Amino acid sequence: MEYATDSGYILTILVPIYNEQGNLPRLVNELSEYLAQTSYNAKVLFVDDGSTDLSLQLVEQACSVNPDFGFIHLKTNSGLSTALKAGIDQVETKYTGYLDADLQTSVFDFDLLMEHARDFELVTGIREGRKDGNIKRLSSFIANSIRRLVTHDGVSDTGCPLKIFHTITARRILLFKGMHRFLPALVQLDGGQVKMVPVCHYPRLAGRSNYRLGNRLIGPAIDLIIFAWMRKRYIRYEITGRG
Repeated sequence: MEYATDSGYILTILVPIYNEQGNLPRLVNELSEYLAQTSYNAKVLFVDDGSTDLSLQLVEQACSVNPDFGFIHLKTNSGLSTALKAGIDQVETKYTGYLDADLQTSVFDFDLLMEHARDFELVTGIREGRKDGNIKRLSSFIANSIRRLVTHDGVSDTGCPLKIFHTITARRILLFKGMHRFLPALVQLDGGQVKMVPVCHYPRLAGRSNYRLGNRLIGPAIDLIIFAWMRKRYIRYEITGRG
């Protein structure tokens, strides 16, 4: 199935939002600038994951003045994986992008990823010169090391929040809470190819991360067990004849 909108968009950028009112004005400006200068016909879909601050109001205001912006609002805060699935279910373009609202990666780097999007089912950024704190970097290093031992996906930075999927692939991958940690491995499990592209990384200027050492290690460890169980039972087949 080929995805395309009547308006000719080729890329929908999903931006999950949860209590990011401090980042939203700058985020909206950068997204607007990117859409105006990129050679790809792109649009933005904000996914408000039950924010309790002014994020939803700011998103609604931005969407009211920019025809390339849209949003959906989830009734309750359900987590990043649920927000991504909800967004993917709305996408009608050939490609689906993913960007975090904290602006620690740049929307302008989507142009670097789009250069490879036609040939790879997933193109993912690899953050160079991480600007996170010591605890976050340490927990990320441990989690990534353990994950690679189990998944063998070959991706050094699966948590980079800058990605482009073939939408048809994004719709097919196995979805479960915590699945955002295993997107490259899930794409490979479906038979897709993954490309890594170095991208810039920046310090968080507003708001705060929802991740701590405990939920960056304990939760992912449980999800890793679930992924390993699912991979062993994943159904694969190839039809070689038909009558």
